Amino acid sequence: MSIPYLSIIIFLPVVGAIIIALFGRSAKSIKLTAVVFTSIPLALSLALFIAKHGDFGSPQFVEYVSWIPSINAHYHLGVDGLSMVMVLLTTFLGLLAVLVSWHIGIRVREYFFWLLILEMGILGVFCSLDFLLFFLFWEVELLPMYMLISIWGTGRKEYSAIKFVVYTLVGSAMMLAAILLLYFNTGSWSMLEAAPGLSMALQSAIFFLLFFCFAVKLPVFPLHTWLPDAHTDAPTAVSVILAGVLLKMGGYGMIRACVGIFPEVAVKYAPILVIFAVISVLYGAAVTLRQTDLKRLIAYSSISHMGYVLLGIFALSQVSLTGATLQLFSHGIITGLLFAMCGLVMEKTHERSIPMLGGLARQMPIIAVVFSIGGLAALGLPSTSGFAAEFLVFQGSFNSTAFSLVRIYTILGVVGIVITAGYILWVLERVFYRNVQERFDGVEDANALEMGTIFAFVAAIMLIGIYPRILTDVINLGILPIWERIASLL
Repeated sequence: MSIPYLSIIIFLPVVGAIIIALFGRSAKSIKLTAVVFTSIPLALSLALFIAKHGDFGSPQFVEYVSWIPSINAHYHLGVDGLSMVMVLLTTFLGLLAVLVSWHIGIRVREYFFWLLILEMGILGVFCSLDFLLFFLFWEVELLPMYMLISIWGTGRKEYSAIKFVVYTLVGSAMMLAAILLLYFNTGSWSMLEAAPGLSMALQSAIFFLLFFCFAVKLPVFPLHTWLPDAHTDAPTAVSVILAGVLLKMGGYGMIRACVGIFPEVAVKYAPILVIFAVISVLYGAAVTLRQTDLKRLIAYSSISHMGYVLLGIFALSQVSLTGATLQLFSHGIITGLLFAMCGLVMEKTHERSIPMLGGLARQMPIIAVVFSIGGLAALGLPSTSGFAAEFLVFQGSFNSTAFSLVRIYTILGVVGIVITAGYILWVLERVFYRNVQERFDGVEDANALEMGTIFAFVAAIMLIGIYPRILTDVINLGILPIWERIASLL
């Protein structure tokens, strides 16, 4: 029997959580346990990525076990080029989230327990090839996120946590209805094949039920309003996971389920969905310009950048789909870094209002430089992962033959880059270089652990920016079967 690598990656964080819950005594031992049980999944996912680098055109490391025979449900796991990069992103940010949480001093055992359970749920989503299993893992992340925000958050943390739960539950109800409709009409839970023999009306109904759920998670305008509140009031590490990985579940679901299973519906409604993408890009960027809270500014910028993902997906070209997937990965590490930097600024200055900050580059030069790198990556500076991803999205969208107006929508999307440059440069100047304030003279720069954490983010951003083929070659393999279904319809 082959080694169940994916099950090990998914459930190792649960083992760590159980050890912490039962045997955790000191805060240091709890944190070290969390490091161990997030480091091993990261090392294992890297090993799998390297071992099968050229084979991800079909699911690898497949685990297929009869689960509920009466309804033909299976414990079916596997990763292709699309999901493998998401697993890599999740394990990478899972470890860094633990390191970012090193300063947590209250209810330490509970905090790391929920953080590890959260990682398990997200990994399960990206590895599942059975829709019922996918749905169960999708729901697992709900309780940990609620607990982490409502207990260790700040501000209106209970309100933000409840708002997140309500939006997620409504989306999940839509997904469950779609999955059941698909099963009752096909008898299958598979996520790998296009839906056979269904009427266009039924396909459209299932497509939009799924799309609604994924649009809430991505999020897409006007289903985005939970995101700024959740980001603003969540603890730093939870913001890193929320922006870095949780939003990516929405984009992944759109590619895997909406486009992959219902290519005819995707082609038919692509012109409408791309309009929502452009609105998300421009609205998110415009509202970001008006923010005065550092975390809220980064949160609204995520809405804009996830609009590029939606544009790339429904431009329906092979290059734009690859770019959208790379944007998911790139945005995960860039925004993860930006939220980590926001956390450092808040922790050391006890302030996150942009007008109240100023001149911090003098007191914390390392934080200023790394924050600047994250900001420049977010606006798509060449040699960063942000540039590589956005370039592929725009190139693929502009050259798409899916529908006639796609070039105009792409040009409108590019305007978002200009606005992004405006608010990123504005916030960097206001926080680090304008109005040096003596009350911050005593603040410290990043310590050794913090430098190690944020430099890991920077290394990933620069590696993908300089040599994007390390991911795009793998992503292309996973996108190709989906693209072939679309190409046959264009």
